[in-house]
Amino acid sequence: MSTTDQTLAPAVGGSDDVRTPVALPGRPGVPFTRTLHAELRKMVDTRAGRWMVIVMAALAAVVLGAFVLWGPAEDASFRSLLELSTLPLALLLPVLGIMAATAEWTQRTGLVTFTLEPRRGRVVLAKVIAALLLALVVLAVAVAAAALANVAGGTGEWDLTAAVGGGLVLALLIYVLQGVAFGLLFLNTPVAIVSVLVLPTAWTIVTQVFSALADVGEWLDMDSVTTPLFAGEMAGRDWAQLGTAVGVWVLLPLAIGTYRVLHREVK
Repeated sequence: MSTTDQTLAPAVGGSDDVRTPVALPGRPGVPFTRTLHAELRKMVDTRAGRWMVIVMAALAAVVLGAFVLWGPAEDASFRSLLELSTLPLALLLPVLGIMAATAEWTQRTGLVTFTLEPRRGRVVLAKVIAALLLALVVLAVAVAAAALANVAGGTGEWDLTAAVGGGLVLALLIYVLQGVAFGLLFLNTPVAIVSVLVLPTAWTIVTQVFSALADVGEWLDMDSVTTPLFAGEMAGRDWAQLGTAVGVWVLLPLAIGTYRVLHREVK
């Protein structure tokens, strides 16, 4: 859709003098699949995004190689190797989500992005889906690497259950979505990275230091509520605690961040 196929309408959250392009009635807008493809490409096209993926792959390979060479042979099963290979992913995948969410604001490409696709909600949705899809691809590579390590130097024991595998995937996707949420909330890459790493950890420390907050911590501590998820031992109460923590640490910042993107003026 070219700029000649657009009309001008008042911008969301702006004055009547600030206008944004809107597709004319009967004229097709940018297909969502094209927006999604663009967001996926932007996540690996930049130098930072490309090196982030390389670093994650390298760390997983180093951890697996070190464990196979020097770790206890009796513990080198597929499940333990997979947990080791995904350990760096739990720390770095949220950063990849943050970088996807803050790209328009830190790289000053928002004017281009929101001119080509003025429906900002579709851009936000594309960023969320793109981050989750890339996380699944990286996780698939980690699974393949763990399987190869298990065949090459492990015990050859395939002890991964569906509950553990599903919990592992769900937990990593939650952390990626948390990264996107904090990126949209702060719209600043360094601030979002520090916040997503420090704030949940600080809350965990506070709940452990002050006994009066211990009961609250069981419902709002991301590390605590995801432990049974990684172990594949989720029960009814565990799901309720997971939902509460995700609501506070993921869905709430995601909602606030989306509102900010929809209403913030692009300069």
